[in-house]
Amino acid sequence: MSPVDPIELFRRWYREALRAAVAKPDAMALATAGPDGRPSARMVLLSSFDERGFVFHTNTRSRKGREMAGNPPVALVLWWEPLSRQVRIEGRAEETSAADSDAYFAGRPRGSQLGAWASDQSAVIPDRTALEARLAEAERRHAEGPVPRPPHWGGYRVVPDAIEFWEGRENRLHDRVRYRRGEAGGWIVERLAP
Repeated sequence: MSPVDPIELFRRWYREALRAAVAKPDAMALATAGPDGRPSARMVLLSSFDERGFVFHTNTRSRKGREMAGNPPVALVLWWEPLSRQVRIEGRAEETSAADSDAYFAGRPRGSQLGAWASDQSAVIPDRTALEARLAEAERRHAEGPVPRPPHWGGYRVVPDAIEFWEGRENRLHDRVRYRRGEAGGWIVERLAP
């Protein structure tokens, strides 16, 4: 179960989750912390991954965006229940380039693009009607042509320091393999007790 490269193992597991028709294989819990150290977790969608890290997109002014700006260490968890597999990722969040964010935004459904303009994510709003009015305004403003990316919407890459692969086994003797970055930058592979 433990090739030298954890990204290759993640790629293999992710493909297997796709083949197994796991519901929302790209859904992952993102944990951040505020300036007081209080943790906060929510679900986000994995946009892409490669040797540099794991990317998701969101409103940069949201609670998670503000927390990552002030405290970039974060954690991700992906859970593929039908396969009895979990992947935990710990690392630092960094914003992706504007060009990368533009390219990803351009490929989103138009409704999601307009929603990014309408929602001041994490802000208190008076009611649902106010949100729907903001969406109607965004639809009017961008009635023709492509919807541009809002300046407050972009990508984050979690650059991993540690990646743990967990696979359920009988009698709670689960397989746990952790990859952590060594001082020289390579990966140290360790098997953990379940």
